Amino acid sequence: MVCYMYILKCNDNTYYTGSTKNLERRLSQHQNGEGANYTKKRLPVKLIYFEEYNRIDEAFYREKQVQGWSRKKKEAIIDKYYEKLNLLAECKNESHYLIQEALKRRLSVVEIIVTVSTLINNPHIHVLIIIP
Repeated sequence: MVCYMYILKCNDNTYYTGSTKNLERRLSQHQNGEGANYTKKRLPVKLIYFEEYNRIDEAFYREKQVQGWSRKKKEAIIDKYYEKLNLLAECKNESHYLIQEALKRRLSVVEIIVTVSTLINNPHIHVLIIIP
């Protein structure tokens, strides 16, 4: 049996990610307002991407994975820019930029840790830095 993970584009330009055993029936349910509450309020919807799986648990796992992605990362798979996925998956919080800047300045590991810890100024944040 073929199962699916799919992405819909809603009328308000947001994305909805789901999984199903019957893609055609599920799309009809969404369009008729019988699908998820999220899509009911954002009709009409349009199927813009899907992947096929042998088992529904695999499709559901992928659904949950993709639901956690940023809009840009979802758009990368929709547009088949698979090479962008790793870049878009990178952490982009404050410490990421601080570490990148410290590495550009060729600071030692100890200097980087002190710099990041000082700039963040939060005793509850622990920084693990792995330098290849």
